[in-house]
Amino acid sequence: MIITDTHTHLYSEQFDEDRNEMVQRAIDAGVSRFFVPAIDSTYINAMLELEKAFPNNTFLMMGLHPTHVKENVTEELAFVKKWLDKRTFYAVGEIGIDLYWDNTFLKEQQFAFKTQIEWAKEKNLPIIIHCRDAFNEIFEVLEAVSDDKLFGIFHCFTGNLEQAKKAISYNMKLGIGGVVTFKNGKIDQFLSEIPLEHIVLETDAPYLAPTPFRGKRNESSYITKVVDKLADIYKISSEEIAKITTQNSKNIFGI
Repeated sequence: MIITDTHTHLYSEQFDEDRNEMVQRAIDAGVSRFFVPAIDSTYINAMLELEKAFPNNTFLMMGLHPTHVKENVTEELAFVKKWLDKRTFYAVGEIGIDLYWDNTFLKEQQFAFKTQIEWAKEKNLPIIIHCRDAFNEIFEVLEAVSDDKLFGIFHCFTGNLEQAKKAISYNMKLGIGGVVTFKNGKIDQFLSEIPLEHIVLETDAPYLAPTPFRGKRNESSYITKVVDKLADIYKISSEEIAKITTQNSKNIFGI
């Protein structure tokens, strides 16, 4: 069984004590492909070290995370562009809009989101969308830039059925992780109405650990709990869930 974790922050400081062991646990559990999003310029060295340590399993993205969009947005975007032009990345992400903590930099977030979408289109790369308390704002941008070059993943999807269908209409897969196992997560109540061809798996490790690890540090091996939950929702085997979602990820990332 080959499982793909389409969104995991393996370079996080939370893994500094046991990173190699944690990655090996995931590989032993069948997780052989890790797609790693960027946050801002301060993480590039850690990302490159991770890729060096696990060259056959790690696939890096490049982008500016919306919660790290501040006064220096132009500077940070220039950094993203420099690296996108410098070497291969597998997606532009994670990018988007986050109004959960603060809406001070909404205009800058919108600007950064649109700018990075354009770069993704130029390079024929998928975008990885971060959306928190910002579905309307995200959809407004996607509507403005929608064309046949727009595609990607709506990371950590936590919306309702209508929002899920709208995201898919913009050629986005839904990134499903630990939230689907939460009693109050709600997405498990309608997910069976979304064809499995629109779903990819993720952990967002070290965040959002699935039940029974909720509240603890998440890691990529825990994605098996997400696989099992989807097998229950879709009434097919865990092996079939892994196979279909990994193929979906290959269709997105081109590998």
